[in-house]
Amino acid sequence: MGEELESLKGVGPATAERLRKAGFTTLEAIAVTPVRELMEKVGLGYETAIKISRIARGYIGLEFTTAKEVWERRKNLARCSTGSKELDKMLGGGIETQALTELIGEYGVGKTQLCLKLSVMVQLPRSEGGLEGRALYIDTEGTFSPERVYQIAVAMGLDPSKILDNIIVARAYNSDHQALIIDHLFEICPKENVKLVVVDSMISHFRGEYVGRENLSERQQKLNSCLHKLVRLAEIYNLAVVVTNQVQANPAAFFGDPNRPAGGHIMAHACTHRIYIRKSKESVRIARVIDSPYLPESEARFRISEKGIEDVNP
Repeated sequence: MGEELESLKGVGPATAERLRKAGFTTLEAIAVTPVRELMEKVGLGYETAIKISRIARGYIGLEFTTAKEVWERRKNLARCSTGSKELDKMLGGGIETQALTELIGEYGVGKTQLCLKLSVMVQLPRSEGGLEGRALYIDTEGTFSPERVYQIAVAMGLDPSKILDNIIVARAYNSDHQALIIDHLFEICPKENVKLVVVDSMISHFRGEYVGRENLSERQQKLNSCLHKLVRLAEIYNLAVVVTNQVQANPAAFFGDPNRPAGGHIMAHACTHRIYIRKSKESVRIARVIDSPYLPESEARFRISEKGIEDVNP
C-alpha cells in the first residue's frame, strides 16, 4: 500500500509522526495491531485509537468479506524452495508465504542449516524457486554463521558477497529484546523488501528466563503475543515466516519418541505448519509434517551438505 498515514481520516501530521516513531509506518501495520497496543505505544486515547484502527481496516479490506475474495487474495501466496525436491514436495512446493512454519527437533538435527539455506534460496528469481527478496534472521542463540552462508553460496555458484549483503541479522539477547525486534519488523520488512523472516530459536529465551510453574502463565502470554505478531506480519506483507523450536522429554512416554515440541498449546495453535525433524544415518535427516491445515501427514528425507541441505540422491 502506498497511502500515507495522513490519508487516514482524523490523522493529522502530529499523530502520523507519533505513529511512525512507534513503528507503525504502514496502514497494514495499524490495521492488524490490537487497539490496546496502539494506545500503549503511541500514547493515544481509546476513542482515537479505535477510530484509527477501524478506518485503517476499512482501507485495506479487513472487514467482512466473501470467501471468493479470500480465495483471490490467497492466489498471491508464493513458495520458497528449500533446495530439496523431496522436502519441497512434502511442503506442497516449499515454505509458503502468508504462513508461519515451525521446524522442531533436537539440537544438531539441522534446523539452523535449513534456515540458512532458505535465507539464500529466498533471494533467487521465482523461476529458480526463490521469492526475489531479502531475508531477515533473528538469532537468539548465537548460531547464525556467515561463514556457513558463504560456503552455501559458493557451493551453489552464487556471489557470496551479494548473498550475505541481502541477509539482515538481528541478535536477540533476551525475550524482551526479541519482542522489541519483532515489533520493528512491521517497519523494516516492507522497506527492505524482506520476503523471509527466520527466528532461530523462538522459545530459547522464554524457557531460560521464565523458570517454574509460577512463571508459566506470563511466559506463555508473552510468547503468544510474539507469535501472533509474526502471523499478522506474514499475512499483510505476503512473506514467509520460519521459526525453530526445541524439544523437551516427556517422562510419561514409555513407548515411541519421548520428545515433544516445547511451548505447549501456544506454539501448536499459532503455527500454520509444524515440521518435526529427526536424525537418520550419517548426514541424512527425516522431516515429517505433524500438523497442518491442509498438508497431509507425510515424510521426506534430505541430507546436510556443503550446499546447506539437498536431496539424499540429488
